Amino acid sequence: MRFFDELEAQTASGRQALYATPQLMAGVGGHITRAVYLAYLAQAYHHVRQTVPLLGLARDRMDDQHGRYRQALADYIEEETGHEAWILDDIANAGGDAAAVRRSAPGEAVAAMVGFVRDYIERGNPMGMFGMIFVLEGTSTALAAHGASALGKALGLGPECFTYLASHGALDQQHMAFFAALMNTVRDPDDQAAIVAVAQQVFRLFAAMFSAIPLEGAGPTLAASRDGRHRAEPPSNATQPVR
Repeated sequence: MRFFDELEAQTASGRQALYATPQLMAGVGGHITRAVYLAYLAQAYHHVRQTVPLLGLARDRMDDQHGRYRQALADYIEEETGHEAWILDDIANAGGDAAAVRRSAPGEAVAAMVGFVRDYIERGNPMGMFGMIFVLEGTSTALAAHGASALGKALGLGPECFTYLASHGALDQQHMAFFAALMNTVRDPDDQAAIVAVAQQVFRLFAAMFSAIPLEGAGPTLAASRDGRHRAEPPSNATQPVR
């Protein structure tokens, strides 16, 4: 079995648990309020702004025998730089308070995810960074493919509110093809084990990030609209998500 196929098989349960979270299912179906979408963007901002530093840390920790993978991380850094600014623009365009999100602290799950990956790179095997890439790019592709258009229609928001999701959908479909080919060149069992271990944990923590986002009926979030005018109710034909 090629390593990418093995990676998918060994992380299947975590991926299924993530995709089964009520918040993610409701978002993909367009069955959330604007405040919930803004709450998601707030947490996305916090993990996306840490992605490039983590990529750089992993690249710098790799030895010369991992030159192919160092170059791949350098390419990812070039692609990912500045994407947190897209999220802040989406928040502002959707009526949220981007400045408040920028000043805020990440949620517990995001802080734990970033801390775990940083510690794994520093104390374990920097190849584990590819486990995080696997989770984040696969998930953003799924969200972009199904969620952005459904949310835009349900919430009455224009494409300027979905720059992050829409752009990552197009980019990450290309990235995943490259990623699969790259992973199939990984031969070292320790490197393979590191990638799988990080992916399994990041799936768990990413699911926890979604699970912590309040669904309809919850109080205002940091990214909620500045004056309350933009907080929308679920569309009348929407199925309420299971709590």
